[in-house]
Formats: sequence, C-alpha cells, structure tokens
Amino acid sequence: MADEFIKGLSALVIGGLGWMTVAGWYKTPSFEGAQLTGEAPPAEALTVYDQVALFMGDAFFWFAIIGALTFWLLIPLVEEGRQVWAERSN
Repeated sequence: MADEFIKGLSALVIGGLGWMTVAGWYKTPSFEGAQLTGEAPPAEALTVYDQVALFMGDAFFWFAIIGALTFWLLIPLVEEGRQVWAERSN
C-alpha cells in the first residue's frame, strides 16, 4: 500500500506544480492581484502556444485530482474487494 500512496502523492505534486506554474504565468494579472485563480486572457490575445499552455494547466489540475484519488481510494478499494471476494468464494 505504500507504493500506491507514493504514486498518488507524486501525481498530486507533479500535477499541482504544473498547474501552479501555468496559472502563475497566465492567470495572475499583477503582483497584488488575484493569485492563481484569476481569469485567463481573452482568446483573441492568445497564440497557439498560449492556448496549449492553458489547456495543459487544466490537464495538470485534473491529473493531480484524479491521480491522487485513483491511487489513494480507487485502487485500495478494488484490492480490498478482491480479497473479500476471494475469502467468500473459498
């Protein structure tokens, strides 16, 4: 179970750092303004690379959330279910 914890923590850290980096570049209007949660620039002002970066920021966010939940909840629940099923069938 320790390996699932580390995998979930890794997904959370990598996804979180990626999201914070992209959000810091594109969604922080000023030093005193909203930090990491501001609005993205208008689509007309963005280049293709900017749009890819904003998409990757969202992908990093969901990777962090879904990755951590998968390794911390889903996989242990499936393993526990398999053990219970094996004990009941014997």
